[in-house]
Formats: sequence, C-alpha cells, structure tokens
Amino acid sequence: PGQVYYPLAVKTLPQPVPQGSEVLVKLTATSLNHRDVFLRQHLYPGVTFDVPMGADGTGTVIAAGEGVRDPQRWIGKRVVINPGVGWKDSPDGPEDPKGYRILGGTKSYNKGTMQEYLAVDEGELEEVPDHLSDAEAASFPLTGLTAWRALVVKAGERNSSKGAAVLVTGIGGGVALMALKLAVARGVDVYVTSSSEEKIRKAIELGAKGGVNYKQEKWEQKLLELLPTGKVAFDAIIDGAGGDSVDKAVKLLKVSKLSPLLLYE
Repeated sequence: PGQVYYPLAVKTLPQPVPQGSEVLVKLTATSLNHRDVFLRQHLYPGVTFDVPMGADGTGTVIAAGEGVRDPQRWIGKRVVINPGVGWKDSPDGPEDPKGYRILGGTKSYNKGTMQEYLAVDEGELEEVPDHLSDAEAASFPLTGLTAWRALVVKAGERNSSKGAAVLVTGIGGGVALMALKLAVARGVDVYVTSSSEEKIRKAIELGAKGGVNYKQEKWEQKLLELLPTGKVAFDAIIDGAGGDSVDKAVKLLKVSKLSPLLLYE
C-alpha cells in the first residue's frame, strides 16, 4: 500500500439490463474524488480490479425494470446517482449490517460510475435541478453529503445556523470547500486554516470571514482574535487537516457537553 499506482484499463462489457426495481442510466458525466487516488495507491479497503471506479455520476434514465413502480416517473429524466448504499434513514449510522458502501472500485459494492451505462435501483436516484449542469451535478453528491452530515447532522442545527462560528481546517479539499459554501449559505461565520495564503484568500472570496496559516506560531490564538466581539470560541470545528490541528482545535471550542469536532477522511 502506498508503493503502487495501479494502471487504468478500459473494458468493453455488455450493456446492463435493469432488473426488478432498477433503472438504466446513460451516464453523461462523472467526477473524481480523492478516494479514487487512494484506490490506485492501494490505500483504500477492498480494492478490486473487477468493479469500475467512480462514486459520483449524472445521466439520463433510458429504461426501467419490470419492478419499477412508475416507469414514466423516471424515463427521460436527468438524474444524479446516490454515491452510497446501506445508510438511508438513521442519522447515527448505517442501518445495513454490511455498513455504508460507496460506489466504485471496491468489493463491497459491485457498481461504479465510470462507465457508459449503469443499472441502479430507482431508490438511489434524485432528479438533477435545472440550474445545475451535468458536470456540476456529478461533482456534488459524495463531497456534498459528507460536508452536510458533518456541518448540519453532527454539528447540529444550532451550531450550523446564523450567528454560529465554525472553523473549517485544511481549506482547499472538496469536503472542506463544500462545508464552507453550505455554512455561508446558512448564515454561519466561517473561518479557515491552510498552509497556503492563496487558498485562504480564495476562501475569503467564497464567503469565509477570515483565516490563518497553520504553519505560523500560535495560529490558534490568531484565529480566536478574528472572532467577532462577544464570541470567545468556535461553536463547531470541521477538521480535514489532521496532525496537531486536532489537539489545538479542541481548545478552540466552546465549553459544552456536545461541542462537536468533526473529522472526516
């Protein structure tokens, strides 16, 4: 692991036939996530060469299985694919005994979005809003769901609503950027950290109130100094940087039984 970089291969397979409650999606756009890099480096569990890569995808429904409740509900519709299965309703975690399984490249889920046609259960689709292009819609699900769950579900409504102060560490990654945009849209005062001044400036352009370079001495103190008058700590921290930022970040949180520090891969 980490010492290899598996090559990609193109395979020609028969077009899938939707079974039961599946529909057939002609894919028009897919996107890359960092997990795709990890898969090629053998740094992700369950790597296999028999499953197409890709967790995110957008396309048009062109056929429906005999068990689809209302085929006309889907035929011809532009849809986005749910990137994972096994976790639909519980806010605490996967209901399925097999856990949460993500599309693409692993033994745990035998489907991926880097193919021309994908047969998938109708319950794993959502219609694409008209204002999103295919590429935009295909870039949203995995990072968007991860960021939403960290910001709203785990941090909680009170800590992710107008007036709250949230720190997003390691700004620049897909989940961190999505968390920033979602938080700004909810009226949250967002602050960021990065080792890149350029990324901090870009984050401010995207709505962050400010940010600091975590390579600087006492960066955590400088962050607290950026908070508005009357605010002495952060309501929640979404951490994707790791390292010593975890130890220091805990000291930046407000004192509460439920002060959330969210870490994600």
